[in-house]
Amino acid sequence: MPANPAREILLARLARRLKILGGVVIALAVIGLGVYFFAPQWLLRGAIAWQTWRDGLHQESVQVGDTRWVYVEGGKQSGPPLVLVHGFGGSYANWLLAAKYLTGNFRVIIPDLAGWGESTRLPDADYGYAAQATRLHGFVDALHLGEIAIAGHSMGGAIAGLYAADYPKDVAALVLIDSSGVPFKENGFVRELKAGRSPFDIDNRAEFKHLESMLFADPSSVPPRIQDVFVAKSKNERAFDDKVLRQLAAPDARNALQSKLPDITAPTLAIWCTRDQIIDVSALQAIRAGLTQAPNIGVTELNGCGHMSIMEKPREVAQSITRFVLLP
Repeated sequence: MPANPAREILLARLARRLKILGGVVIALAVIGLGVYFFAPQWLLRGAIAWQTWRDGLHQESVQVGDTRWVYVEGGKQSGPPLVLVHGFGGSYANWLLAAKYLTGNFRVIIPDLAGWGESTRLPDADYGYAAQATRLHGFVDALHLGEIAIAGHSMGGAIAGLYAADYPKDVAALVLIDSSGVPFKENGFVRELKAGRSPFDIDNRAEFKHLESMLFADPSSVPPRIQDVFVAKSKNERAFDDKVLRQLAAPDARNALQSKLPDITAPTLAIWCTRDQIIDVSALQAIRAGLTQAPNIGVTELNGCGHMSIMEKPREVAQSITRFVLLP
């Protein structure tokens, strides 16, 4: 068969392009492995940045007094403002899985609380519930949000609850999610704290897995080098974390929300996972009994999740929030 010069040229070009593509793929794989083994924190940061961008959120910052607040915002700008408050040891990233189900109906604002994430941390400041609620009010005022719906998870729930009690005219609806600040049935987490050991203090992968088993009903498979990122973070921030935990667990503070529940006049929704090993679901009893002035009380109990409901059941949490806040 006679040679076809045009066909041979085309095949040669294709071979060169495939060779270049193969080289690029190999180079990217080598770079990815290098980052994973030598700088895994950048993979985690990249994943958070990508998820933020994917869901139409953008990072902003605002200075309020001595605190620079870092936050993400997005969603329906004409919708009611919804402020989402993260828990102990967290950041705005904890809310990202749920936020994507909320941006279609709300103007969503998720701050790093003062002292946490990328927001300002002052060495001698008070980061207890009441002080944080006051700071949060300054943040909301600085953004000129007006009346807000506010949802808080864990430590953030107690802060959101105090916010609603202290600034009733500014809150259209309150959502407490696996919230601290109220009494509940003693569990393994409390017993570890009483024994002088915080499960949040992790020094190796085994302790990371122990904490993960307490936070999640069905822990995901976190790659070992990403586990190491969380271990390093715990070691680096141990002094601050332990100081704040002591503040929150002090006898005069641990039930700070319970004493404020009668002052809450906003419609209030409580969302809890039945397998929560940090704040036992029995906390709902104190919340129901204490909300004597709330015009509407809703309760959502979720199965198949632990303390981190906003990550294990993000769609369900978001749907409960949306229905309660928007529907009459």
